[in-house]
Amino acid sequence: MQRRNFLKSAAVSAALPAGLAPAAPTPRPNFLFLIADDLTYTGIHSLGGSELRTPNLDRLVQRGCAFTHCFHQGSWSGAVCIPSRTMLNSGLSAFHAQPRIDRSPLWGQTLAAAGYDASLTGKWHLSEANLRRSFQHTGPVAPGMLESGPSAYHRPAPGNTWTPWDTSLKGQWLHTAQWQNSPADEIKHSAQIWAESAAEYLRSRPANPNPFFLYVGFNSPHDPRQAPKPFVDLYPTARVRVPPNYLPAHPFDQGDREVRDEILAPFPRTRAAVQLHRAEYFAHTSYMDAQIGRILEALEQSGQAGNTYVVFTADHGLAVGQHGLMGKQNLYDHSVRVPLVIAGPGIPHNRRVPHMVYQHSVFPTTCELAGVAAPPTVEFPSLAALLHADGPAPHPAMFCYYRHFQRSVRTAEHKLIVYPEAGVTQLFDLRRDPWETRNLAASPRHAALRRDLLQKLRQLQLDLEDDLPAVPDTGNAHIAP
Repeated sequence: MQRRNFLKSAAVSAALPAGLAPAAPTPRPNFLFLIADDLTYTGIHSLGGSELRTPNLDRLVQRGCAFTHCFHQGSWSGAVCIPSRTMLNSGLSAFHAQPRIDRSPLWGQTLAAAGYDASLTGKWHLSEANLRRSFQHTGPVAPGMLESGPSAYHRPAPGNTWTPWDTSLKGQWLHTAQWQNSPADEIKHSAQIWAESAAEYLRSRPANPNPFFLYVGFNSPHDPRQAPKPFVDLYPTARVRVPPNYLPAHPFDQGDREVRDEILAPFPRTRAAVQLHRAEYFAHTSYMDAQIGRILEALEQSGQAGNTYVVFTADHGLAVGQHGLMGKQNLYDHSVRVPLVIAGPGIPHNRRVPHMVYQHSVFPTTCELAGVAAPPTVEFPSLAALLHADGPAPHPAMFCYYRHFQRSVRTAEHKLIVYPEAGVTQLFDLRRDPWETRNLAASPRHAALRRDLLQKLRQLQLDLEDDLPAVPDTGNAHIAP
């Protein structure tokens, strides 16, 4: 990996009374951070993805703590991954992250200043300057998206023979001569290249006295959803279930209706198209899981596993045929809710935390676990206490937004989404309707609840300094779902 110079803070020794030997210091824990791209909250078999095969992530869930209601806070861009990762790496909230990140301490930078070797391989998707500030070492650094050409779009369609295992179609299939400085040019999947880089880093560290922070960014299962054929064969298209909230088209223009993600499948969405895209999404996820297994095996071989926290999450979810949508430019749970699993020293096995949390709390959580002060600019709370014991919910209600098109507030039981441009309001009872299919916003019986949630939403907008501070109650709640 390429070495980058980085200023580290010096440790300060405390004076001890004469004749008293210093106690052996407790070594600071390591952190292995794994982030998927586009993986929804049911993207792990043991966390609700009953159709998926994810044995390595299942084992991680079994030996750690899973936050079952983890969300990202929103997006100022159609490329939702950029805002989500900006908040993750800065700890800044939705409307502060973009203007303040360049002058705020970053996650890797903070741990490096405390003596950590901070390293990255895979997808970064933020600026080169912030990459240099965050990490002392990098392996191959991936772009935000791996393009495979026009044949990956509007599928299935007559005459389109695109297949996920065709290594000539670029996208996730990369030449090793470019990415691994390999003398023999092979074609490998991006997930394999990033995993090999991470595993090499872990195996090369045993003699290094500093703790490590290794950030591994997968481009999986983001489209183009490519995987070797044996993984595609795990999911015969005709056997893939069509989700209960399937629709041929979203019932109104929610904003960015034909953004790039949405033209991956033809309009209207057929059940067969949804099955095809979900099958390829599942195959790509399973292949990523296999590569995560390689990294976790290297961690065990390094001898550092007992003192390493492993964190797995994703930047956001994805619709893949739900609600007539394919992408993440919406505020339904399938797109704003993600997995978050933390396993490591002292964490009870197979623990579940149902409290609503933001994924962007990972930064201060690792700081607390490391005994490092989080920068005062960080706006999300640490989740460290919840890893071990029950406690109060960090957030009574969750805010999320998408550009100027959508605002939402979510409690444990209900969600209100307001679409100012479309003039639509949606209200869902999440306990009775987890698939968000029955809009209750026009129901007189739910009028008081609607007003209460709208007030909560407006207060959260004020608290977060939303640039759209007065979301209206549109009055048009008759479009379902």
